[in-house]
Amino acid sequence: MNAIYILWLRQVKRYFRSKSRIIGALGQPLLFLFALGFGFGPIFERAGEGDYLQFLVPGIIAMSILFTSIFNGIEIIWDRQFGFLKETLVAPVSRVNIMLGKTLGGASVSIFQGITILAIASMIGFRLTHPSVLLAALLFMFLVALFFTALGSAIASVLDDIHGFQLIMNFLVMPLFFLSGALFPVEDLPPAVNIFVQFNPLSYGVDGLRGSLTGVFQLALWANFAVLTACGAIMVIIGAYLFSRVEI
Repeated sequence: MNAIYILWLRQVKRYFRSKSRIIGALGQPLLFLFALGFGFGPIFERAGEGDYLQFLVPGIIAMSILFTSIFNGIEIIWDRQFGFLKETLVAPVSRVNIMLGKTLGGASVSIFQGITILAIASMIGFRLTHPSVLLAALLFMFLVALFFTALGSAIASVLDDIHGFQLIMNFLVMPLFFLSGALFPVEDLPPAVNIFVQFNPLSYGVDGLRGSLTGVFQLALWANFAVLTACGAIMVIIGAYLFSRVEI
């Protein structure tokens, strides 16, 4: 447990030491929030769908967590190339604990990003149904962050090229994001596309966040929670197995 805590703390400190990284990670979500929130808001309202900002903000929070979480895997490749990972792996610590510490650290950083987006959105007009819903929202943020941080770590464990990692991540991340219900309702999509939505773990994270923060959701909160918990547990196990086989 001490090793997990130390690695978690190292990940968090590394993030907060880089102010440019914090600003850079917030740039794209804020662009989507302001450009789409105020650009498509009137169209969404005229279509009879209500306040688009209320619909959009949970999706943008999920987007921020998704990108921050999954690209934490780059640090594994970076550390391997510069020898830092070797120093960590030769320590008398289980590789599973190392992976858990890195995953929890990356997830914590991602949750901070999500909370920051929520705070900014509240300043421009987003309304919570009740302050008590923040606990449920934080739980869904954690589950989304855990799954995608573990996914990024798992993929990084079998790659040794940063550019290859970025290409694979872009190939995965953009479809996952756009077909999660983050930016538009997914109820009336074609059946073939809807199948992808149903098998997309981020769909349950977005729906859980939206249900927690605004009270509007497609599935029951417990169903979203159950799916994300199962997916997160499976991905952590897969990530731990692949990381345990990393060669140095």
